[in-house]
Formats: sequence, C-alpha cells, structure tokens
Amino acid sequence: MVVLMENTIGTGRAAKLLGVSVKTLQRWEREGRLIPVARTDSNRRLYTETQIREFIGLRLNPHAPEKIVAYCRVSSAAQKPDLANQRKVLEEFVVARGLAGVEFVEEVGGGLNFKRKRFLALMDEIGRREIKTLVLAHRDRLTRFGFEWFEHYAKSNGCEVLVLNQERLSPEREMVQDLMTIVHGFSSRLYGLRNYRKELDEALKQDAVHEI
Repeated sequence: MVVLMENTIGTGRAAKLLGVSVKTLQRWEREGRLIPVARTDSNRRLYTETQIREFIGLRLNPHAPEKIVAYCRVSSAAQKPDLANQRKVLEEFVVARGLAGVEFVEEVGGGLNFKRKRFLALMDEIGRREIKTLVLAHRDRLTRFGFEWFEHYAKSNGCEVLVLNQERLSPEREMVQDLMTIVHGFSSRLYGLRNYRKELDEALKQDAVHEI
C-alpha cells in the first residue's frame, strides 16, 4: 500500500461526500474522471478529502473562469507617466507570481467616478463570472471609497482580488482632488439647503400675512 502524507478515506465515505453511489465512483474511475490516490493491500480504493473537495468544485463549476485582469488607473491625462509606471510594476508582479496570459486594462478617470467605461465593463465581466483574478497596484486604483464592498462583490462571483497596496502607486494629488470634489459636493448641497430654507421661511411669512 502506498503511504500518503494526507489522511485517506474509503470508497463509502467518498461516495457519501459526493452524493453518489459506490458504483458511480467505480464507473468514474474506469472513465478516468476520478482516480483513487492509492489502494490498500486488499485492493480497496482510497481517496483524500482534498481530492474530493476539488472534484466537487469542478462538478459545480465545470466552466470555471481562467481570465486574469490587471487594472490600472490614474485620474487625469497629465498622469500618463504614473499610468505607465503602474503597469510596469504590475507586469513585474504577475511575472513573479507566475501568472500567464494576463489582460491589462488601463483607464483615465477619477476614483469617485463609478461611471468609468472600463470600470463598468470590468464589473459586468465579474458579475458574469468571467474573471478568475483581478490584480491591482493599490486598492484605491479600483475605487477611492467602498473598496470592501467591491472586493466582496468580486469574491461572491468567484473572482480573487490581489492588491499590492504600494503607496507610491497611489498619487497624493489624486487624493487632494478627490477630497476637493467631496467638499465641493457637500458645500453645494448646504448652499442649496440654505436657499431652500430661506425660500420656505419667506413663504411661511407670506402665508401668515394673508391669514391676518
């Protein structure tokens, strides 16, 4: 009998985990679909739980995505050198990780803009479970805020997110621009509320005069 490092299970236990009969396991072996890792001295089939879990994954998702995407983003066209540097770092990273056939997506647009064309296309692909791995130089390259939600969305659709989180690839000027955008947005809302309140007070005063 072959000695294995991982604990093995017999045909009955394997069949139960897979939700099939022992005869089905025997047929799968003949077809070459699921081969036992070893046999006992009495010729009983042996499997490992890891082997069974992996086989279950293949059965549930026979068309698992293989696409790997590296997403690069800067906020403005003036930052094209930053975009090139970002891509170079990601290229070195995927080579070091042994990732092949990586598709690089480059985009110019603010991190607060959720209507970015390539960003939306990327989210659609993830939603269709077409992407296996998403690689980012820094989490704010995908989105300035709410990264945790997008990461959850990706993982829920079978997409692993790899983030280098290199601060030097997250331009400080972009953060300043985004903060200014937020402040401007709130200032505009507050200004609008003040005008609305002023108009409301005047209307109430006029109503009070008419009642007298």
